[in-house]
Amino acid sequence: MEMKISNCFPTQKWCGGASFSRQVNVRFYPLPSQRLPPASGKMRQRRNFSLQNKKKQTKTINIERPPDVDLQLSDDVDSDTEKMSKQSLSSSNQEVSIEENVDTLTEIKSSDESTYSSVDSNEEGQPSSVHLKDLIGMIRNAEKNIHLLNEARVHALEELQKVLGEKEDLHGKINILEMKLAETDARLSVASQEKIHVELLEDQLGKLKNELSRSRGSEENVLNVNNSVPLSRSDFVNSLSEQCDSLRKENMLLKQDLQSMKSELSLVKETDERVLMLEKERSVLESSLIELESKLAASQEGVSELSALKLECKNLYEKVEHLQALLAKATKQADQAISVLQQNQELRKKVDRLEESLEEASIYKLSSEKLQQYNEQMQQKIKLLDERLQRSDEEIQSYVLLHQDSVKEFQDTLDNLKNETKKKALDEPVNEMPSEFWSRLLLMIEGWSMEKKISKDDAKLLRELVWKRDRRICDAYMSCKEKNDREILAAFLRFTSSPTRPGLHIIHIAAEMAPVAKVGGLGDVVAGLGKALQEKGHLVEIVLPKYDCMQYESIKDMKVLDVVVESYFDGRLYKNNIWTGTVEGLPVYFIEPTHPGKFFCRGQLYGEHDDFKRFSFFSRVALELLLQAEKRPDIIHCHDWQTAFVAPLYWEIYVPKGLDSARICFTCHNFEYQGTAPASELTSCGLDAYHLNRPDRMQDNSANDRINPVKGAIVFSNIVTTVSPTYAQEVRSVQGGKGLHATINSHSKKFAGILNGIDTAAWNPASDNFLKVQYSASDIDGKIENKEALRRLLGLSSSDFRQPLVGCITRLVPQKGVHLIRHAVYRTLELGGQFVLLGSSPVPHIQREFEDIGNHFQNHEHARLVLKYDEALSHLIYAASDMLIIPSIFEPCGLTQMIAMRYGSIPIARKTGGLNDSVFDVDDDSIPLQFRNGFTFATADEQGFNNALERAFNYYMNNYEFWKELVQKDMSIDFSWDSSASQYEELYEKAVLRARAASRS
Repeated sequence: MEMKISNCFPTQKWCGGASFSRQVNVRFYPLPSQRLPPASGKMRQRRNFSLQNKKKQTKTINIERPPDVDLQLSDDVDSDTEKMSKQSLSSSNQEVSIEENVDTLTEIKSSDESTYSSVDSNEEGQPSSVHLKDLIGMIRNAEKNIHLLNEARVHALEELQKVLGEKEDLHGKINILEMKLAETDARLSVASQEKIHVELLEDQLGKLKNELSRSRGSEENVLNVNNSVPLSRSDFVNSLSEQCDSLRKENMLLKQDLQSMKSELSLVKETDERVLMLEKERSVLESSLIELESKLAASQEGVSELSALKLECKNLYEKVEHLQALLAKATKQADQAISVLQQNQELRKKVDRLEESLEEASIYKLSSEKLQQYNEQMQQKIKLLDERLQRSDEEIQSYVLLHQDSVKEFQDTLDNLKNETKKKALDEPVNEMPSEFWSRLLLMIEGWSMEKKISKDDAKLLRELVWKRDRRICDAYMSCKEKNDREILAAFLRFTSSPTRPGLHIIHIAAEMAPVAKVGGLGDVVAGLGKALQEKGHLVEIVLPKYDCMQYESIKDMKVLDVVVESYFDGRLYKNNIWTGTVEGLPVYFIEPTHPGKFFCRGQLYGEHDDFKRFSFFSRVALELLLQAEKRPDIIHCHDWQTAFVAPLYWEIYVPKGLDSARICFTCHNFEYQGTAPASELTSCGLDAYHLNRPDRMQDNSANDRINPVKGAIVFSNIVTTVSPTYAQEVRSVQGGKGLHATINSHSKKFAGILNGIDTAAWNPASDNFLKVQYSASDIDGKIENKEALRRLLGLSSSDFRQPLVGCITRLVPQKGVHLIRHAVYRTLELGGQFVLLGSSPVPHIQREFEDIGNHFQNHEHARLVLKYDEALSHLIYAASDMLIIPSIFEPCGLTQMIAMRYGSIPIARKTGGLNDSVFDVDDDSIPLQFRNGFTFATADEQGFNNALERAFNYYMNNYEFWKELVQKDMSIDFSWDSSASQYEELYEKAVLRARAASRS
C-alpha cells in the first residue's frame, strides 16, 4: 500500500540543519523473498561505470541531499497503522497463533541478517567505491523490514487482545478470576513499554542514518547500524515469545479453575435437588395433615348430626314410654274392674241359690218361728248384698269411664303422632324416586319456561319444588302422568308457593361427560362429581355440545325444544337448536349449532384444525342459553381449555347483560394442554383481543402475540382447582406449570387441588357382570377364579395358581413411562411372574415398538400384550391381577390405582401427582399403618422401579397372610366421589357467601 513516510522513523536530521519543505511519498512492499545480489555481482556492475559517471553522481547527491536537511515524517503512517490494528483487533474470529507471529519475526530476522551480511561482503570487496543507490536500497529494505516488524507487533497485540477477551468471558462467569485478569492487564502495560522501547530503537536507527549521511565513506558506521537493529528485533521477538508462553500457561490454569468451579456448581445443584425433595415431602405431609383435618371436621359434623338424631330418638322413646305407662295404667284399671265384675257374678250366683232355697222353704211352708227368724236374717243379708252390689256397679262404672278416658287420650296422642309423621313425610324429600325422574320433571319445566308456557316466577317456584324433591309435586305428576301436558301443567301450577331453598344451583359447562362423550378422565369427573353433588341435595345441570359421535343410547328422554338460541360469532348471529335429556340421572342440555362450519359434526371430539373456534363458539352459546332461559345459577363450573373461555366471556359480556348471580369455578385436569392460539382469533367470540392480550390477563407467558385460554380462566375465575393436592404443588414449579407457574403462584389464594373419585357403582367387584365370579373384601376367593379365567382367555400357563400376575392398563404415551413399562415385562419374567398389558398408543413409533415386543411374546406362556382397548377385558385384568403397575412420569390424578385397589390388585406406582396422594408404601414408617396400601418409588428409572417390584414379589411369595390382609384393606378403602364432592361443596359455599356479603355491603 502507498503511504507517506512518517513514523517508521522518528524525525531525524540527515547531515545539515535544514529540513525538507515537502513530504516524500514512497510505496512499502512486503519483505522480498529473495536475498540481495551477491557482492561480486555488484562489483562487476560497478566496473562498467566510468569515473566520470561516478563524479556526476556524487555531485548530484550533494545537491539533492544538503547536509542539514531534516527528514520530515508524516503522521499518515501512524494513522494507517492504527487502522490496521483496530481492524485486526475487531476481527475476533481470525485465528492467528502467536507461534506464526514468532516464525514471521524469525524469518524477518534471518532475512535482515542475510541482507546485512551481503552488504558487509560487498563493502569489504570495494571499501572505497560504495554505490549510493545500493545504500539507498539497503535503507529501504530496512524500512520495509521495520514495517513488517510493526505488522508482527500488531498481530501480537491482536493475540493479546484475544486472550484478554477470553479472560473477560471467564470473569463474567466466575468472579474469582479478577485478580488474574489484573495480572494480565499489568502484562499488557509491560507490552506497551516494549512498544515504547521499539520506538526508541527506531529513533536510534534514525540517528545512525544521519551519521551515515555525514560520513558516506565510513563503512563501520553502516555495519554498526545494520548489526544493532537486528539485535533489538531479536530481543523483542524473544520477549514476545516468552510472554505468549506465559499466557498459554495462564490459560491452562484458568481452564483448571473453571473445571473446579463447575464441579462445585454441580455439588450446589445436588444440594438444591435435595432441598426440593425435602420441600416436596413437607408439602406431602402438609396435604396429608389438611386431609386428616378435613376428615376430622367431617367426622365431627357427622357426630353432631348423630347426636341430634339421638336426641330426637330419645324424645320419641320418652313419648312412647309415657303412652305405654298410660296404657298399662288403663289396663290395670280394666283388670280391677273385671275382678269386681267376677265378684258380682259370684254374689248373683249366691243370691240365686238363696232364692232357690227360699222357694224350697216356701214350698215346704215351714211355719216355725226359727224358720221365720232365719228368713228375716236372710232378707237382711240379701239387703246387704244388694247394697254391696250397687256400690260395686258404681265402682265398675267409674272404672269403665276412666278406662274410656284413657283410651281416648291414647287415641288422641296416637293420632297426633300420625299427623306429625305424615306432615314430616310431606316436608321431607322423596328419596325413593330415581334421579332420572326428577331430572325429567326439571327438563319438562325448563322446556315450558323457554317455550313461554309458564311465567318466569312460576318456573322458578316449580324448579325449586323439583329441586327439593317435594312429595306433593311427585304425587301430582304420578296421578296425571298419563294425561297431556296441559293437564300436567295445570296440576303443577297449584303448587306455586314459595318453598325454602335446600342447596346450590350448579351448572357444569364441559366438552365431555361419561358415558355419552368421553375421551379421558374429564368425562368421568363431570358425571361423577355431578351425581355426588346431586345426592347432597344440590340442583346440578350439564351443558354439552351435541356431537354426531355421541353414544345416544345412553341418553334418556332426549328431545329438541321448540326454541332457538341465537349467539354472536364472527360478526353475525347464528341460530342454535337446544336438545334436552337425562344422562346418569342428571339433566343435560345439548347445543346443536347451525353454523356452516358444522363444528360438532366431525366424527370426533378433538383434534380438528379449528378447535379454538369450535369451543369458543360453544362457550358463548352456553352462556347465551343461561341468559335466555333466565337461569340464576350460584356456580358455573367450566373444565379444561375447551370451556375456559366461559370465565372471561361471563365477566366481560354477560354480567353487564344481567347474568350476574354466579361465581365461576375452573378445573384444569392437565396443564400440558392449554389451547393457545394467535390473539386475533379471540375476537371471533366477541372478546376484545387488544384489551385481553396483556400479561395480567390472557396473554401467553411465552409468546406476546398469542392468547392462552387456561391462563385467562385462572385470572377471571373465582375458584381454580386441579385434580390432586400433589399435582397442585407440582404445577407451581417451572417444570410442572408448563409456563403458567408464575400465573398460578400469583393467584394461589384461590387455587386448590382436590383428588378425584371413581364411580363405585360401575367399578364394583361384587356386582361386576364382566367378571367370571363376583367377590368382595370379606370373600376374596373369587380373585383366584378370575385369575384362572384370564389365563385361559389369553393362553397363559395355569400350572401354578400362586404364581404372581402383574397387570398394566394404560395409554402408551411418554407421560405414562413407556420405558419402564417395557422394562417391567422382562423384569417380571426374570422374577418368575406373569405379565399382561392392555393398551394402545397414538404415537406411531411407540405402537410399532410394542407390537414388536408383543410378537416376540406371542406364544410365551407367561406374557401377553393386548395392544387395543377392551372394556370387558380391563375389568377382568383388574380382578385377576395380583399387582398393577403405574410408572407414570407425571400423573395429575389417575384413576387406575383407585380401580386396582377397589378390585384387590395392589398398585406399584411412582410418587407423583395423584398417585402420591392415593398410594402409600407399606414399608414407609412415616405413614400411619392404616394408610399403607401399596408400593411406591420416587425416581423414574429402572433401579427405582425394580426396588418396588421386588419388594412386592417378596411379600407376595413369603408372607401370604400379610398380602391377604393388604388386599382386603385396599378393597375397603372408600374412593367414591362423596369426599371430593364435599370439598367442592365447601369451596362453592365459601365463594357464594363471599359474593352475597359483597353484594350486601
